[in-house]
Formats: sequence, C-alpha cells, structure tokens
Amino acid sequence: MSGVVVHLPQGSGGALGGKPHGDTVTLRLGPGEVARFGRGSTTIPVELRLDDPAISRLAGEIRVTDDHWQLTNHSTTHSYLVENPEGAGEYLRVPPRRVGAPIPFEFSRVVLPVRGDVTISFQVFAPDHVYLDPEAMGVPWGTSTVTAYSLNETAAYFLVLVALCEPRLRDQSRVAVPTTPQIVERLRGHLTCGELTARAVSSHIDYLAEEKLRIGVLDAHEPGKGDRRNGKREEIVGLALRFGLVREEHLALLPPLARAGGRERQAAR
Repeated sequence: MSGVVVHLPQGSGGALGGKPHGDTVTLRLGPGEVARFGRGSTTIPVELRLDDPAISRLAGEIRVTDDHWQLTNHSTTHSYLVENPEGAGEYLRVPPRRVGAPIPFEFSRVVLPVRGDVTISFQVFAPDHVYLDPEAMGVPWGTSTVTAYSLNETAAYFLVLVALCEPRLRDQSRVAVPTTPQIVERLRGHLTCGELTARAVSSHIDYLAEEKLRIGVLDAHEPGKGDRRNGKREEIVGLALRFGLVREEHLALLPPLARAGGRERQAAR
C-alpha cells in the first residue's frame, strides 16, 4: 500500500456564526506517517483543524501502515463513526480511547459528533487495496500475483469510468470522450449514483487519474484548465480500454439508454 489521501472539503471544518467555514485540506500520507485532527492550539498542532466546542484539542489521529490505515480516538467521551459512502450503509463505530482501529473501507467518511447543526467530517481514500489473481488462489503468498490496477467494480468511480468509456465500447470511435455534464446526465436515474453532482464526477475523474490509474497528464504546452481535463479523460479512457479494465459487459452497470435507435438500442438490451 503506497499510502492514503485525507481530504477535508471546504466548509467541513466547523461553523462560524452558524455557517460552514474552513478551507479545503488534502494530505497524502505514506506508510508510517500520521495525521492528527482536532481543534488544535499553539501547543497542540494538528494537520486537520476542526472547529467545534465538542471536539477535543487533539481528537484523534490517522496512522498509515503497510497494508491499511488505522484510526485512534483520543476522546474520553465521544465515539467516532467511519462510514462507507460506497456501500449499503456500512459503518464502524470507534469508541472513546480506542487506539489503532483498523479501517477496511476503500473510501471512508469520518464523522465526529458536534453541538452545532453543521456536520463535521473528512474523507479518507485508500487507493491501493490489492486483490489476488483469481488464477493464483491456493498458491503460496510468495508466488501470488496482484493486480496492477486495483479497481472496485461496485464503486461510484468505476461507474464514472464505464460512462467515460461507453461511446468507444459502442464502436462510436469518432465520438469525443463524454464531458462531466454528459456523465451526470448519463448516470441520472441510476439506483445508487443517480444524484451524483458535476463536482462529485470531477472528483472521481481526478481520483481515477491520480490514484487508481496513476496517469500523468502532459502539460508541456501549458494548455488551459479545460484542455487539461479533456486530456486527462482521454488518457483515462485510452488506458482503461487498452488494458481491458472496462469491457462491454460492464455497460450493464449503466442505466438503459434513454434514446432508442440503431446500435445504441440493441446494446442497451
């Protein structure tokens, strides 16, 4: 496991005057590294500052190991929740004073109890979960093979990946890679991901490029932001199709095509 990404979205660090406030914070932690969270002070520095009277100066810490990450709860009175946003309501409760609770989720949302109306939470992404080669099952661990690209086909980011690849999988090779608004519209009506926003889709695309597929977008000519994002999507689709990470059978994960006609109608059946 190469590490985790800890992300505190803008406005998630607490309330000021009854309104959400706080800047975006993104941390990348490697094995052995620790990030502390809480209200903090001049004598108790923290990497994630969370402002609420119910949160301790040093509320807890995240520690990355070789193959997972752990959550320590320094509170003497409050439990913390670790939710799996990609699952069907799964969560872990980390009780007060619990040290090094192992977290199994690939995506996690850590939620802390507060006095105000503004929820305080942050996200932890563990992108390097590895899976054994099915053909190597039963073989001693030392000779087993792990996948080069660890993708969870039940995750929302994989659904976004399938939507990106869909036009080319349907032999529409001249069609441009879908834009973010087109992906939002394509996934509308999906049972679990039909409410994805444009910001969420863009975050999934960035996550695919930077963490899952480890794509470096060329910027030698310093193109505009839109050009960089288009190039990123093109590289994601190219790699996914070249290595067979997304195949025709994955199209069944998408909602049925709204329009009928020709090849699209047959492919949606």
